[in-house]
Amino acid sequence: MIRLLGASFAYVPGEPILREVDLDLPPGLTLLLGRNGCGKSTLLKLAAGVEMPGGGRIEVDGHDLWREEVAARRRLAYVPEQPDLTPYATVGEILALVCRLRGEPPAAAAAALAFVGLRDLGRRSVRELSMGQRRKAVLAAALVGEPGNLLVDEPLEAMDRGARDDVLAWIDRRVAAGAAVLVVSHDIEPFAARAARAVTLRGGRATVVDPLPADPRERMAVLESLARGGEYGRLAV
Repeated sequence: MIRLLGASFAYVPGEPILREVDLDLPPGLTLLLGRNGCGKSTLLKLAAGVEMPGGGRIEVDGHDLWREEVAARRRLAYVPEQPDLTPYATVGEILALVCRLRGEPPAAAAAALAFVGLRDLGRRSVRELSMGQRRKAVLAAALVGEPGNLLVDEPLEAMDRGARDDVLAWIDRRVAAGAAVLVVSHDIEPFAARAARAVTLRGGRATVVDPLPADPRERMAVLESLARGGEYGRLAV
C-alpha cells in the first residue's frame, strides 16, 4: 500500500500543485483522472520518490519513502510517461542496477528485456534507442521482480496492439498478486472494467470514488466525467 499523508508540492513557491493530500492506495487498480495540468503526473512522481513533498510524507508498505528509502523502494516500480534514462548507460547496465536494488538475480533482467522485445538490445546505450524502445526499456525495469506497488503513467501510449495486450496482461497479473496499481491514462476504456476505484484531482486536492458503479455504462460515464474534471465522489480528502 502507498499512503500520502498531508502531502503538498509546488514547483513555484506559493503556487501549490498538491495541497495537503491524504490518500490511501490499497491493493487493486486505481485510476487517477483529471484535466491536463491538474497534477496527476506530479502525484505519481511524489508517490514514486522522484519528487520530494514540500510538506507531509509518503509511505510505501509502512516505510517512509525519504527516511527508509531502501525498504520503501524495494517493492516500488514506476513507469513514467517520458522515458528519462541516463543516455550513455546501456540498457543492460540499467536493468542490472534495478536487479541489484530489488535483490533479483541477473537472469531477471534478461527475462524482462525479452518480454518487451528488447532481448538483443541490452548492449545498446539509451541514446541509440528510439523513443518507443526507450519506453519499453523503462517498462522492462518495472517488470523486474514482483513489485507490490506499481505507478504507471500513460502505459499504452505509442504501443502497438500486441504490446498493449502484453502490458494489460502484466497489470492484470500484478493486481491478481495483490499489488497496489495506480494508473494515469487518457485511454480510459481498457482500464474501466479493471479499476477498483478512481481518484481525481481538482484544485490540488484529491477525491476518491470507491467503489465505482458496477454497471458498465454508468461506470464509464463516471470515469469520463472525472477525466473532464467533473465532481463526483463519496469521499473527499
